[in-house]
Amino acid sequence: MRVFMTGATGFIGTAIVRDLLDAGHVVIGLARSDDAAQSLMKAGVQVHRGSLDDLDSLRRGAALADGVIHTAFYHKLSHMRLSTRLQIMFGGNPRRAGLRFMGAAVEADRQAITALASVLQQSGGPLVIASGTLSFPTGHLGTEDDAGVMQSVMGPRIVSEEITLDTANRGVRAIVLRLPPSVHGEGDRGGFLPGLIRTARKKGFSGFVEDGTNRWPAVHRNDAAHLFRLALEHGSAASRFHAVADEGVPFLEIAKIIGEQLHLPVKSVSKQQAAGHFGFLAAFASADNPATSALTQSRLGWRPIQPGILEDLAQGHYFST
Repeated sequence: MRVFMTGATGFIGTAIVRDLLDAGHVVIGLARSDDAAQSLMKAGVQVHRGSLDDLDSLRRGAALADGVIHTAFYHKLSHMRLSTRLQIMFGGNPRRAGLRFMGAAVEADRQAITALASVLQQSGGPLVIASGTLSFPTGHLGTEDDAGVMQSVMGPRIVSEEITLDTANRGVRAIVLRLPPSVHGEGDRGGFLPGLIRTARKKGFSGFVEDGTNRWPAVHRNDAAHLFRLALEHGSAASRFHAVADEGVPFLEIAKIIGEQLHLPVKSVSKQQAAGHFGFLAAFASADNPATSALTQSRLGWRPIQPGILEDLAQGHYFST
């Protein structure tokens, strides 16, 4: 199969590329920059220049392929086009700039999915998009059959899920693949675990919120990558799948290993102190987000085989820099 990928140079995307190539697929990767293009070529990926803002480039890329995996999302203001950045920075109350950024990122994702689906509806090919388990209400064991809610940590991202699943009504083999808050593994530099480690080093202790019993689901990036391929190859239209290996690890256990590895004390912070301690990570560090992949494993035969989050942290590679 010829597969067009957005986000092919990212932490998860590079693992998906390896899994696809090892299985004999041809990968066409979207490249926003010269550096990204060079990285893709070295990996054996065909380069397609463009960006999430360039909808024509997305449509052309999808037209070259039998199916699409869409993992790109604007996580940084600097990656957006200049006019969008200016609107976010100067388009209203400075305190609401974060909300404007998220709104712009979600709108860009909506438009990108719509553009990709407009091509695939002609062929009936698969469209697999990345979403997240943090769209569930706190404390709820999320299953693949559950829809997300807007009043959740990642509520705005459910717009992408709804748009994707709706394209199944137009002939697209549309699939949503939800990722947990921690997709871990060697080479992770920008995820939640590195953020927690940086915070612990800066603050002088490894923190957790209240009693630390809130739970995080997690998955190793290689297991997640394999699931993306299985969903592309075998997932049925209007399906949701969960890339979840650890259903819900107490946050306290994560904080303990970070403290042990850094030789720092492990301390509780109150909900009122969380924002001051964790910064933008506060909502994630406080979230109780257990999720299951039982239906995914049953429907696709997926079995996570890589180290769990606690074992991966204990191996020490996160602390080598």
